[in-house]
Amino acid sequence: MRIKRSFDAIEVHAGLPMRVVTSGIPTIPGKSVYEQALWLEKNDDQLRKLMLREPRGYPPICCNLIVPAKHPDAAAGYIIMEQLEYPMMSGGNTISVATALLETGMIPMQEPVTKFALEAPAGVIPITADCKDGKVTQVYFDNVASYAVHIDAEIDVPTLGKVKVDVAWGGMYYCIINSRQFDWLELVPDQGKEITRISALCTQAAKEQLEVPEHPDYPGIGITISIMHGPTDNPDADSTIVNTMYTGEIDFNDESTWTGALDRCACGTGTSALIAVKYAKGELKVGDRWRNEGLIGIIFEGNISGTSKVGERDAIRIKVGGQAWIYGFTKYILDETDPFTEGYTVGDLW
Repeated sequence: MRIKRSFDAIEVHAGLPMRVVTSGIPTIPGKSVYEQALWLEKNDDQLRKLMLREPRGYPPICCNLIVPAKHPDAAAGYIIMEQLEYPMMSGGNTISVATALLETGMIPMQEPVTKFALEAPAGVIPITADCKDGKVTQVYFDNVASYAVHIDAEIDVPTLGKVKVDVAWGGMYYCIINSRQFDWLELVPDQGKEITRISALCTQAAKEQLEVPEHPDYPGIGITISIMHGPTDNPDADSTIVNTMYTGEIDFNDESTWTGALDRCACGTGTSALIAVKYAKGELKVGDRWRNEGLIGIIFEGNISGTSKVGERDAIRIKVGGQAWIYGFTKYILDETDPFTEGYTVGDLW
């Protein structure tokens, strides 16, 4: 066997698998983790595809590359990789990275609370981790400033008619859909195909019909993802939330593209985006907490810690909390004779 590339990874999940790659990462140019993510996207996207596509990945999986922090206040950096993009920020991935680094000793754990900072592409993210008996029991992070840009915007959606959506930034631009508009729909695993169908159609319509302002710090990013929210019967949660992550382009003329992979966690940046919408609608205020339950029962909470500005736009600060679990340690390789140097996808799942 002749090995062309080799990687060590910590397999972590917060409901959704969130792989943390700790070795085999090339030297990546850039003065910040943000610049490094941009460089990877343009110059070495093979690693993302290798980790996320078959045979090493599948549609609902994310991956993080651990890199030395460029900012002096951060203990480590991480580059977030998803099926179609390099996000600036991700809540579930942040919780998973913090858990992996603490529980493997890459960052020293102090019980009962460990405080440190990580550098995401979005910048320095302060972390507070509750720890007991060598286990991280909860991770809280101070998310990037979040804000709403469209409230109750009416869009025309093929096969669905007129639908109202919100659009907000919580680290990514989300198309936010209230499931109560669809009386046949429940946010439960058995209706996953219908959730992805409606979400894909609404997201593509929102992309085409709603103008989204460019973020002053991360230019060129528009709506890339969606969340659907609705009622919950769980007394420990305030709503159910389902994030649909897309694995290809959505074409209104091709029903096979009206799909995506459902997030199995409660989506930290999506939680922030939803809280920003509720704040803009007057339903939440500074000091309030909102708890979202994901598709399989995972709960993330968001606490509005204060107000902020993004350029000239009013925004809020949100501290997000959740838990992740390590489930494996893996060595991945790329054999020199393997013809699938970027992995592969097949239409039954993708």
